[in-house]
Amino acid sequence: MLTYTIDLNPFVQLSDHQFAQLCDNHPDIKFERNHRGELIIMSPTGGETGNRNVELSADFVVWNRRTRLGYVFDSSTCFKLPNGGQPIA
Repeated sequence: MLTYTIDLNPFVQLSDHQFAQLCDNHPDIKFERNHRGELIIMSPTGGETGNRNVELSADFVVWNRRTRLGYVFDSSTCFKLPNGGQPIA
């Protein structure tokens, strides 16, 4: 998988709202923002990786249904991490 990291901080610091707008305006691009505020652009996964990911996700869902210990989210879910990073798809 190819990734590109862009440091916009010398020019602009995106607020959470601006970052969400950027993602909404470009739904075909997978963005993340790391704890330094840099944008990370990620290419989509291939078939082998996609299959491996869905198999692993299914295992987590089955395990979680049995244990009821929490929640399972897909890879497109946006979270704001304690260190300020924001993975989003």
